[in-house]
Amino acid sequence: MRQRLAAVLALLLLGVTACTGSPEPARPGMLTVGVREPASLLPGDLRDQAGRMIAGALWTPLADYDPASGTVTPRAAQSIDSADRITWTIKLRPDGWFHDGTPVTAKSYVDTWRAVAEARWAGSGALTEVLRAKEISAPEEYTVRIVLDRPFGQVPAVLASPALFPLPASVLASKDWAGFAVNPVGNGPFRMAGPWRKGTGGKLVRTEQVPGKAKEIEFRVGDAGAQVDQVRDGSLDLATEVPGDRHEAMHGDFPERNLTFPLPEVTYLAFPLSDQRYADAAVRHAFAMAVDRAALEAGPLGRQIDPATAFLPPAVAPGERSGTCRPCTHDAAAAKSLLGQVPFTGPVTVFFAPGQETWARMLADQLRTALGLEVTAQPHTGGNANGPFMTLITFRPSDLHRHILGRLGGTFWVRQRVGSSVTGDRAHTVKHVIERV
Repeated sequence: MRQRLAAVLALLLLGVTACTGSPEPARPGMLTVGVREPASLLPGDLRDQAGRMIAGALWTPLADYDPASGTVTPRAAQSIDSADRITWTIKLRPDGWFHDGTPVTAKSYVDTWRAVAEARWAGSGALTEVLRAKEISAPEEYTVRIVLDRPFGQVPAVLASPALFPLPASVLASKDWAGFAVNPVGNGPFRMAGPWRKGTGGKLVRTEQVPGKAKEIEFRVGDAGAQVDQVRDGSLDLATEVPGDRHEAMHGDFPERNLTFPLPEVTYLAFPLSDQRYADAAVRHAFAMAVDRAALEAGPLGRQIDPATAFLPPAVAPGERSGTCRPCTHDAAAAKSLLGQVPFTGPVTVFFAPGQETWARMLADQLRTALGLEVTAQPHTGGNANGPFMTLITFRPSDLHRHILGRLGGTFWVRQRVGSSVTGDRAHTVKHVIERV
């Protein structure tokens, strides 16, 4: 199915803080960007698209990973090599500097990765569950050596993870993570001009001026709908989220100045394989076919998503998919027939997370009608779920490999998320905005 220009786009998943007053127009050389409040700006603990976007401007990764092609391009690294896929050698560029004026060395990475793993931050799985290194060392000032516990050829892609961005020695010594998250110090093309102001935003300044590129980026925290209005009246350059009820008008209000793109996010219906009722793949297959994804998309999800057509969303899985995903196809009759071939009895409880209640209850109704079971939906308040549960996953390279290796058990996904943004006349086009940055 083609990508839909999604309503609730995008770049941010946390609560909205309303703006007060009318933002002033940006100065020449400044790009103004509307966002929601990021959960954190600490690289190892990024949990939303807003945080990843801002951190991506403050830091330069060891490598860039392009999910569309699977291409890895060294950035802070000069080279990433391995002869046996167990021992990896990363040669760093010798001209890397933190914004506090200290050099970025191999020790910066070794000490940062140790801190991320010990703190068990949101991104620590890239180290502890994906790389699974037996040894990480700095044999030379600009050389990082990684020894894994098994052959693994996707290390260069994992090194693109924001969780592996280096931290300066000052915060590694003080461990003032909360203070650092307010005024982070990276090694990227932009630095903080001052502390991040919760509910308001912050300003980034380019470390080295580049002709034709924005000199400053001002991130403004606010309501997505209000930010779209500000783009239209010329007081904001880029709105990173278009609300669902503004989606249809987006093309007329912002012709050639809107962009839709797939997000590396997906909601799965996962099954607790500890419950033997779900151990048979036929049961999980029947549940998957009982879900009418198109009805969910057109109803409570407000045409803000694309129904699933494969196990992984296009934003993270390169390559053509010409085959048909049978479990992704709604077929109530086939679902009931398949379930009737195995010994399965209800009742069934579908567990959902905050923000999923409206469409979770409709999904439960679909399962009840198609399968002839007693099915209810209730919020998941923690602990192990004893029934199918909906889980939203934002993929990073580390997540991709972890979930492919089966961490989710038996799953079928329900929806993928797509993002939309609009730009003002001053920026001309979304492509122009991207090129300016």
